[in-house]
Amino acid sequence: MKIILDAMGGDNAPDANIKGAINSIKKIKAELVLVGKEEIIRSKIKEFYGKNLEEITDRIHIKNATDTIEMEDVPTVAIKHKKDSSMVVGFHMLREGEGDVFISAGNSGALLTGATLIVGRIKGIDRPALAGILPAYHSRLVLIDAGSNTNCKPINLLQFAQMSSIYIRNTFGIEHPAIGLLNIGTEETKGNELVRESYQLLKENAEKLDINFIGNVEGRDAFSGKVDAIVADGFTGNVFLKTTEGLGKFVKRTVKESFEENIFTKFSYLVARKSIQSLSKAMDYKSYGGALFLGVKKPVVKAHGSSDEILFEYTIIQAEKFVENKAVDKMIEAFAPNEQ
Repeated sequence: MKIILDAMGGDNAPDANIKGAINSIKKIKAELVLVGKEEIIRSKIKEFYGKNLEEITDRIHIKNATDTIEMEDVPTVAIKHKKDSSMVVGFHMLREGEGDVFISAGNSGALLTGATLIVGRIKGIDRPALAGILPAYHSRLVLIDAGSNTNCKPINLLQFAQMSSIYIRNTFGIEHPAIGLLNIGTEETKGNELVRESYQLLKENAEKLDINFIGNVEGRDAFSGKVDAIVADGFTGNVFLKTTEGLGKFVKRTVKESFEENIFTKFSYLVARKSIQSLSKAMDYKSYGGALFLGVKKPVVKAHGSSDEILFEYTIIQAEKFVENKAVDKMIEAFAPNEQ
């Protein structure tokens, strides 16, 4: 297996990308291909480790790409005109079978555009969607769509539910994952027109499409451990995602500062250290890796734009599992009968 990593994408590129890749190599079986400006990548490795890449490992390779898609670039223009960018080169490698999964922390819009135009949508799927993974009580929560489709139709949310069911079933071994619709109330009549129509469509098609639809789920109940995935349009989902990440950081920072107030609170920390570390680990979204682009013909993973080396490391480990579990193949099979 080969994992293709955009070494130039993200706020902390290429430093975090390179360090995360080298840190991950002992924890995965796959080979890694770093795509980007070869001269810069090699000089950075020498700077960080005091050695050439070949002296560190023979399982990481470099594919030269002379250009970079920036965060402010217009997605469609960048994909069409920056043909030697690390992202476009990576997508072409994936399409041509030179790798099994592509990871990038770069421009989200360009990533979705490239995945759709270069790799291609799975037939029968109207719109691919970002599936982010968040911590939940003794479990994890899949959020789809986490930000790729800000304007959706009910059929999109139905397909998001179906894709997340297939992904969870094949990745986490949950035979009947509980799928909820993110809403402002649990009643069937709550929500805007999109959510109400999506509710009815899910209700009518859940059994036929093997979706364990449990109805509307309010944000406060999403992390209860009783829900495996929540479905939303990309705008709502992204607001939910960013709010959740911000709240997690706030709680961890507040807890840390509360134990630094005086000598008594510092002593209390020593007593409660294991419990606090356990809480911190449970709330750390970094350990869940990036967001998966479900609905394209080959595995594509969107790492957080602000990914550090730890998050890149976890995202690479997650990407290997994504390929091993063949969730994309299962989606292709599931949606094939729906072709017109």
